[in-house]
Amino acid sequence: MTGRLTPSTYTSLRTRATSPSVDLASALALRLPGVRVSGSSADLAAAARDLWPRALVDIQSGHLPSNRPAAVVWPEHAEQICQLIEVARAEGFSVVPFGAGSGVCGAVLPDDRTIVVDSKRLLEFNVDPDAPVVHAGAGLLGVTLEDRLAKLGYTAGHFPSSIICSTVGGWVAARGAGQCSSRYGKIEDMVAAVDCVLGTGDFVAMQRRRSGPDLVPLVTGSEGTLGFITRVTLRLHPAPRVRRFLAYSCSNIESGFDVLRTLMQAGLRPEVARLYDPIDSVLLAQSSNGAKSPKKRSERGGHWWGLAARLALAKPRAFQRAVEALEGNLLGGATLLLIFEGAAEEVEQDAARAQVVCARAGARSLGEGPARRWLAHRYAVSFRQSSSFRLGAFTDTMEVAAPWSKLQAVYDAVRRALSEHALVMAHLSHAYPDGCGLYFTFAALGGAADATARYDAAWRAGLSAALSAGASLSHHHGVGRSKAARLAAELGQGTELLRRLRRAWDPANLFNPGALKALGVLPGLRPDEGRPAFALDEKSRLAEVDAGLALGAVEGFLSRTGLTLGLASSVDWSRSIRDWVGAGYPGARDAWSDPVAARVTGFEASASGVQVRVHAAPRRATGPDLLALFAGTQGAIGEIRRVTLAAQPIDAAPVRTQPFSWERDPAPTSSERAAFERVKRSLCAP
Repeated sequence: MTGRLTPSTYTSLRTRATSPSVDLASALALRLPGVRVSGSSADLAAAARDLWPRALVDIQSGHLPSNRPAAVVWPEHAEQICQLIEVARAEGFSVVPFGAGSGVCGAVLPDDRTIVVDSKRLLEFNVDPDAPVVHAGAGLLGVTLEDRLAKLGYTAGHFPSSIICSTVGGWVAARGAGQCSSRYGKIEDMVAAVDCVLGTGDFVAMQRRRSGPDLVPLVTGSEGTLGFITRVTLRLHPAPRVRRFLAYSCSNIESGFDVLRTLMQAGLRPEVARLYDPIDSVLLAQSSNGAKSPKKRSERGGHWWGLAARLALAKPRAFQRAVEALEGNLLGGATLLLIFEGAAEEVEQDAARAQVVCARAGARSLGEGPARRWLAHRYAVSFRQSSSFRLGAFTDTMEVAAPWSKLQAVYDAVRRALSEHALVMAHLSHAYPDGCGLYFTFAALGGAADATARYDAAWRAGLSAALSAGASLSHHHGVGRSKAARLAAELGQGTELLRRLRRAWDPANLFNPGALKALGVLPGLRPDEGRPAFALDEKSRLAEVDAGLALGAVEGFLSRTGLTLGLASSVDWSRSIRDWVGAGYPGARDAWSDPVAARVTGFEASASGVQVRVHAAPRRATGPDLLALFAGTQGAIGEIRRVTLAAQPIDAAPVRTQPFSWERDPAPTSSERAAFERVKRSLCAP
């Protein structure tokens, strides 16, 4: 349907919420010629939510969701999205970006004043072999991307469990992580550029840079609240030629922590590094046996296994205590899976080094089988949720991250808190030199009238325990609505910076209202005169320092313990940490050379009366990276006060790197400069 919008159609758009008979889809099609628009009940229902398990708990309890968007549109290029934003602003509709709906945090929850914009017709695929990079449309499914790259001899290295049902744009919006993050990093370590339509209706092509304002980290993790991502440029790696598989049984989870930490801090970068606690190890073995012979498994005790599982879900705390008494004895220890990939000689060398580390730690080799079986069924977990609900249980996952020095406390605290409400198990699957991600799975019987209350209580208890023990709120799933109540506890007054950032790029609050929205803002930081100017976490190799210290002073403190910042010898050692960060880390190693290693893992800063403290974590997915407001911006937004810096041994073995020739510091475009000026004005005003 084409043509101009008539006065009567304007009236229809404005009265859509109060006049059910109005056909909004037809009215939008008139205004957006050439764009597919739908108002069918099936399309509206499909775009009404993501896979937030809380909605399934409600359905299980007999409460069907009733929310529906007003219409769904499928643009094919950025210009059409700009036109749509113009319509939405004029008519007062909200806009919710939609990928494949695989998110699990309630980031998608439109109402009848909302237009859902589905990205799945944004399918550009163009490889630049000279860099190498791939320019990918935001709607391209992950499995399609990797299949096409593999045929050309490349990989992007991003393999989330949801790869079959998630999009490139969704990865960036959620600040996600894949199963190979210990080699290739998270999505924020892979993105070289992002094309985006802001809530102002402006199209901005943003590129990563080492010096000067870098806007890409502000869009990454924004969960559809700042604009619509139309295209992503991802760094590429050569497709692996060979893989080497290792599996070990560690005496307990603690020894597994030490093995993983030693591997990563030794400069090894396994494609896959997964450590399962004793309960999860049992289930891993069961699933492996089931994969080999499901019929035989059923004949040999499937009924009794199911009965035992149901009893465990009914009395989770009692079962958890029994399990804890058996850990390391009858139940067995923790299972470690390692997979190395790349060129044959390098893979063999790295696998041999890993075997030495595991042997010294007393880990028992399990051969290649467990790791090979895991790889063969690596995506099956994404499709288990519905079957659990059909059995009358609810299940969910909670993923957090913490420095190595706090990991044990986080593991113990969260497991203790969650086990009051559900059966809980955990594995580690995202290891870095300074810390690791912890992935908790919990389940309990559902279907009862109080199932939603029990589900909410489990989440409150688990997140509170994680934050109190020093973990981040989220490692890779994002915030959405499921964790919004704790966002202020994670970011403090950083939530006010998020609000001002949103005001800069989406002044009419069009995009995804309700998502990534903190419930309250914490008071500012109190002066803490007792904190030293330099404090070292030797286990995590992290130094928290006063930003007024000179680089040379920090390097001197580190050298006494055999550590270094690893800066070029030509760096100005008299320069303050504050100025060094503001200038974009001159003299530091290229972040692309080892995407797994961090420079700064936490910081404190002030900007126009807002005082921010973001505690150290190896990686997080709690909205945009607020450090990008201060790093490389020469103090234009505010002032860095303290930072937590990652260090390395003075005699550290070099980490294997891949060549990457993408232009690092191009001159910003006029649209980038305009977007940054809007950020400056908004963040520097109350």
